[in-house]
Amino acid sequence: MSQFTVSLRRAIWLGTLSILLLVLSAGCSGAQNTPDQNNGVQQNANQAAKQNANTAEPAAGGTFVYGRPASVTSFDLHKQITANNAFAIDKVFESLVAFDSKGEIVDWLAKSHSISEDGLTYTFELRDGLKFSNGTDVTAEDAVFSLNRHLQVGGPLAIAAKVDSVKAKDNKTLVITLKEPYTPFISELSNFSNGILPNNFGGVSEEEFFKKPVGTGPFVVDKWDPAGDLTFSKNPNYWQKGKPYIDKLVYKLIEDDSQAINQLKAGEVNAIESLALQNANEIKDGAETKVVTNGSWVTEQLFFNTLDEHFSDVHVRRALALALDREGLTKALTFGYAQTANSLLPTTIPYNANDTIKPLNFDVTAAKEELAKSKFPNGFTTKLLVASGNSTRAQEAQIIQAAAQAIGIKIEIESVELATFRERFFAYNFSAMLNSGQADSPEANSIIAFQTDPNGFSKSYWTHYTNNDVTKLLYEGQKTPDGNERAKIYSTLLQTLADEVPYIPLYYPEILKGIRSSVDGIVVLPNGSIRFEDVRIGK
Repeated sequence: MSQFTVSLRRAIWLGTLSILLLVLSAGCSGAQNTPDQNNGVQQNANQAAKQNANTAEPAAGGTFVYGRPASVTSFDLHKQITANNAFAIDKVFESLVAFDSKGEIVDWLAKSHSISEDGLTYTFELRDGLKFSNGTDVTAEDAVFSLNRHLQVGGPLAIAAKVDSVKAKDNKTLVITLKEPYTPFISELSNFSNGILPNNFGGVSEEEFFKKPVGTGPFVVDKWDPAGDLTFSKNPNYWQKGKPYIDKLVYKLIEDDSQAINQLKAGEVNAIESLALQNANEIKDGAETKVVTNGSWVTEQLFFNTLDEHFSDVHVRRALALALDREGLTKALTFGYAQTANSLLPTTIPYNANDTIKPLNFDVTAAKEELAKSKFPNGFTTKLLVASGNSTRAQEAQIIQAAAQAIGIKIEIESVELATFRERFFAYNFSAMLNSGQADSPEANSIIAFQTDPNGFSKSYWTHYTNNDVTKLLYEGQKTPDGNERAKIYSTLLQTLADEVPYIPLYYPEILKGIRSSVDGIVVLPNGSIRFEDVRIGK
């Protein structure tokens, strides 16, 4: 999930947007997982300084400080979903399989795995010499305990497959048997929520364990303030010999994106997690800073609470979709680091149908006609909930506000701090909100299930959207093997979402991380997390 009052006349907004488009047209996106390259001309002094910084030999050891907009509040991998916790949990706990920077599934704690022809039996062989951070051996029984605990707890990333049994064939062999085929299973096992922890919490209470967690990951919790910073130390028993190269990793709480930028430029942090799109070129062109990018599994969206008296009306939702110039918004706010979204699924996820779907494109006349079909033909007043501290989201809100005003809908922007924002939407206490949807694994079902299942943990991503045909297609997609039939199912499902718009997909942003030029070895994953095992800090 993403981290995160002005009333504008339509004519003013269009003029401002035109100016923004001219100013921002120079922006360009970078290659996957590589420092971003600018096609424009950089100042010679800056480029020379950066080249000199890059010639410093990266060294092992040292402390890497990573600026993040929210603190880590829990390490219970089965009860968490938000990025502030997920991207700390995955430094401590690791899964049997994982995904690489391209989103491809690879064996991780398992050295190999196999799936039976009928899709019901999954067999995993653990790597030799695996140890937890406390030095004890990792066995198949630990995996049995971990997965059974996840099945029992459920949580926001519950194991959706109908599992018949999880058994240890021997110390190194795990066998999972399903009651019926579930195509996303191997992909979903790569989620951080399927990390392996010691059997019976290593003999301590559950509460005590998650205060000082023990896992197989590259780092161990050293000091932790749930309302502030977190310090990791390197795991001396990590299975990737010699890694991580750094001695300590500090998650430093910096709630405001401008402060994060300033601390990065001043060298007070080595990298920042949340780099606003409009700041990307500034960091990219800095003498001692650079940008690392990757394609993401994220879709920026405008969400509607369908329990709200206004947004329960499909014509109201369709009217706002037609009133909003998504392409103009994307060009104006993302500096070339995003693609306009037609589908719920990012283009980095299979079966996204972004090129074939028929979205409700910008048409103010059609928007007014659609609103006239609703229960509120003369418009109404409502509120848009936004997390403060993110300037891109603030500008998104203003553009949406102006677009709505053009068809007679008055939107009041509610900007609240991040913790309150999360409390509000978790409690369904909003009419509309700006947020992002993100896949946790390289699987279409990862986002679709979370945003369309009215019986799921989030009740269709806290929108309460319910459509029996969509729910039926969701379940069919989970059982259907990969191929043309599965593609047809998701194409039909995604078109229904585009027609009924319980949420309006805005754009697919690239992942941007601002880092110091002296840093080497950053691996950005498409879910927004970072692998720090190979990181070195130049002198």
